[in-house]
Amino acid sequence: MHASSPSASAAPAAPADDALQCLELVAQLHHMPLDRAQLRHQFGAVADVRTLLLAAQAVGFKARRHRLRPERLPFIPLPAICPAADGRFFVWARTALAPAASAQAEQATAAPPGLAGAAGAAGLRMLVQWPGQAPQVLTQQEFLALGTGEAVLLTSRASYAGELARFDFSWFIPALVKYRGLLGEVLLVSLVLQLVALVTPLFFQVVMDKVLVNHAMQTLNVVAVGLLLATVFEVLLGAIRTYVVAHTSSKMDVELGARLFRHLLGLPMAYFQSRRVGDSVARVRELESIRAFLTSQAMTVLLDGLFSVVFLAVMLWYSVDLTLVVLASIPVYFLLSLFFTPILRARLNEKFNRGAENQAFLVESIAGVNTIKAMAVEPRWQERWDRQLAGYVSASLSTANIANLAGNSVMLVSKLVTVGILWIGARQVLQGQLTVGQLIAFNMLAGQVAAPIIRLAQLWNDFQQVGISMVRLGDILNTPTELAGAQRTRLPRLAGAIEFDQVSFRYRPDAAQVLRGVSLKVAPGEVIGIVGRSGSGKSTLTRLAQRLYVPERGRVLVDGQDIAIADTASLRHQIGVVLQENVLFNRSVRENIALADPACPIEAVMAAARLAGAHDFICELPEGYDTQVGEHGANLSGGQRQRIAIARALLGDPRVLIFDEATSALDYESERIIQDNMQQICQGRTVLIIAHRLSAVRHADRIVVMERGEIAEIGPHEQLLQNPQGIYTHLYRLQQGPAPGDKASAGPDGVPDARSDDGPGGLPGARPAAGKAAPASAPPGLPPNETESTATNASENAAAQAAQRVVVLRRGNSAPPPGGPEGAP
Repeated sequence: MHASSPSASAAPAAPADDALQCLELVAQLHHMPLDRAQLRHQFGAVADVRTLLLAAQAVGFKARRHRLRPERLPFIPLPAICPAADGRFFVWARTALAPAASAQAEQATAAPPGLAGAAGAAGLRMLVQWPGQAPQVLTQQEFLALGTGEAVLLTSRASYAGELARFDFSWFIPALVKYRGLLGEVLLVSLVLQLVALVTPLFFQVVMDKVLVNHAMQTLNVVAVGLLLATVFEVLLGAIRTYVVAHTSSKMDVELGARLFRHLLGLPMAYFQSRRVGDSVARVRELESIRAFLTSQAMTVLLDGLFSVVFLAVMLWYSVDLTLVVLASIPVYFLLSLFFTPILRARLNEKFNRGAENQAFLVESIAGVNTIKAMAVEPRWQERWDRQLAGYVSASLSTANIANLAGNSVMLVSKLVTVGILWIGARQVLQGQLTVGQLIAFNMLAGQVAAPIIRLAQLWNDFQQVGISMVRLGDILNTPTELAGAQRTRLPRLAGAIEFDQVSFRYRPDAAQVLRGVSLKVAPGEVIGIVGRSGSGKSTLTRLAQRLYVPERGRVLVDGQDIAIADTASLRHQIGVVLQENVLFNRSVRENIALADPACPIEAVMAAARLAGAHDFICELPEGYDTQVGEHGANLSGGQRQRIAIARALLGDPRVLIFDEATSALDYESERIIQDNMQQICQGRTVLIIAHRLSAVRHADRIVVMERGEIAEIGPHEQLLQNPQGIYTHLYRLQQGPAPGDKASAGPDGVPDARSDDGPGGLPGARPAAGKAAPASAPPGLPPNETESTATNASENAAAQAAQRVVVLRRGNSAPPPGGPEGAP
């Protein structure tokens, strides 16, 4: 039976989903939870081994790519996932001997291991399974012909402990172990280099003691050729060592950088809220200096220092007295390092802090250059930059001076050692205890010993720099992530029920509470409006629903599941969010809309764009959906960026929609397009609308009025207006004029307010309040602005505008109702 010819009765799975289905099968064998939809959302189409490795690691596996060798097939840990030659994937579940080969295998057990493995492999049978098909048994030849010669090996691991481990040098050990082969090559080359370096002093001794004394020209020629070969060999080996170190460092940079960035993206929002962007960037850049220290400086210096023991043994053979002079200098080197260490560390710390401040200020200035130019404050910004730059340069100069003083002190000791060797050595030569050649050779050997010791002293200074870098980088890596993955409960398809149970929250431990004991239940498919003045906790409520923050007290539940123990990715990809200011990335329009699902077809992207009212203007762009939007969407207007953001939120068909002042930046025409589609947008979804304009939420099923972190009022629009002393009624008077319950619905001077309670503002997708039908003339969607008249014909519009002008002119003399909030927006 050939696996390359799967059963026709079994419909083959889509190649793009093969890898995830295989991963799901292996996860079931390991009793590990896996959500294919979530992984597809996170990694897109898993069509190559590299992406499969990332997906497996996200689930909680320890995954690695392995090249298959026929003689090693019986020893591969299974189950594994293998890529097929046609681009699909299959699970390699088991390996067994064919019955006919069992006797041969038993006989082969007495043979050497290599022969035994070969004998067993010849009769192997592999159990494999394609996604959606029954398992199949293949011969070894069929199996090898089917695949690409490699497999993805998966083993389960407890990654939770790794999340809680403190960041130290052990963080780098897995990468060092992974590349131990290359590092072993560096060790071997270093050993040969030291042996070659040992030959050079011996050649000089021969020249001095044999050639010059005996005028042996033939010996001189031989020594010269040998010295030339040794020099060439030493240079070549040095170049090879440098290349291997650089090659290994590059590989480690990629791996360690990916791990760091993955951790950075997994940090909670509170981390980024409390730190400047430039400061975080400066901390990330410290990884390179730590890696360079471990793989380049520390490794080579330590290796050279270890081999110095060989040189010391040879030096003892030459002269014990001279060797003691060299050994006596070693403690002095370390005493100097210990003396300068605290001073240098303090200077390095100050230098880093000032550098981080400069980085943060530079990032802030570039990001806010529009404001800087608009306010014409370039001179003050230049003055501040000059002041900060001068502080950084001063700190750098102070650090360089201390390092220079430490280095010169070490060099002074080295020179004194050389003087001591020459003085004592010359006396021994005069006394006949040493030859001139031996003295020269000893001095060269002493230099070979002193060089790594001096570098080791310098390495101690570098270690202080790395210590600062470790502390800075540890600020990132010691911060616990949101722990997305196998440790969290993966949420199924949501119905959309949301519950806040006695939720209290503050952004910082020393800050005031933003929410105080908030309790709210939202039914699936319900449209909730949230209003209140700035700082009342409206946006914070929705951020807690996305688990961007964790409540200080209380619980947030979605479909009855406490999201504190839910997988954040499986939650957030079912929530669509549109903010007042949305970020577009420097990619094409299509890529920005399909940000959460890059593999989605263009038809789905266009459908979302039409729903958001963006399709027409996108088609007018130079390259349509392939047009680059520029950094932060700089090539688009504010309204265009907002419509693309709405399309992006709608593309994934989220079960929950959050509009946080989403239409406030739109022009009349753009807003009207979205209004016309709001009923379709809200169909079958739970919708939370945050707005300052009451007209944006008046047709919501319920309106929540927030005041100082608490729910002050809740109910439909008409019910809230029945309380003349209520906050909502006060806000309504400020924005719309007299409330319907006011006397004769008149303005301050008795002028009737032409605004109708049944105006077009509001959300057509919401159900009208009980006992009050939505007006037939009300167009669907959110109102273009709060001053738009609700009259249904031209004459009523004109009357409304005239009356509103009178109300607005005289509203400044009206006091807020008793008990109402002061300073409402």
